[in-house]
Amino acid sequence: MGTLERREGILRLLETAENVSVAELVDRLGASEATVRRDLVQLDKEGVLRRTHGGARRLSLRGVTTPFAARTSVNPEAKRRIAAAAAAMLAPSESVVLDGGTTCLEVARHLQDPSLRVVPLSLRAATVLGDAGVPITVCGGDIRPDELSATGAQALNSITTMRFDTAVISCCGFSFPEGVTSYDAEDAAIKTAAIRYSGRVVLLCDETKWGRTTFGWVADADALTTVITDHVLSPDEQVRAAELGLEVITV
Repeated sequence: MGTLERREGILRLLETAENVSVAELVDRLGASEATVRRDLVQLDKEGVLRRTHGGARRLSLRGVTTPFAARTSVNPEAKRRIAAAAAAMLAPSESVVLDGGTTCLEVARHLQDPSLRVVPLSLRAATVLGDAGVPITVCGGDIRPDELSATGAQALNSITTMRFDTAVISCCGFSFPEGVTSYDAEDAAIKTAAIRYSGRVVLLCDETKWGRTTFGWVADADALTTVITDHVLSPDEQVRAAELGLEVITV
């Protein structure tokens, strides 16, 4: 198999799988590990994929989001486990700011304690919490048509007038080098404010978002207290988490 054909084969595999390992590429392409690694280095330089520890991942556009309804079907079992773990961390009488997003909506479905004070940043979560009898405070601001989440200056100003025991934050991407990111600057600003005014920050990050970077920067990794994920950390990632004093819970 020639170089061009081999590299086209790598890209075809990444059309159907977001991540692929070097071992899998060696097996599928019949090439040596050294050859595959050279291919990945070159394709990464060309900007058509991103090398990872032990393989490569599909390069997603940083400024493009997927509709909310479509995201609910992505990795749903892991999101439910992550949400259950996050809900279990909340103590009675805590004040909690709950971000928008599909995983945070799952968190809302797990909350039943009427002693909590929750500030949901989406109307979907507010409805779920209200139906469960959990006291809520709703931010003002504009509402995104698809997300039904709060955005804009009024929502941002509302957050600055409150203080939270815990922020439960969703993300569009997370990595140790780049931190937490979102698809646009307005959403990122809301998340950043929620983190700033919280004593504890719990990030919810399923495998599909791990190692990704999207357009809007939210916070560095050292701003977080805990990350709950279904991603299994590599030895290097375990070392980095320990250096940051970051608790990573894998569910």
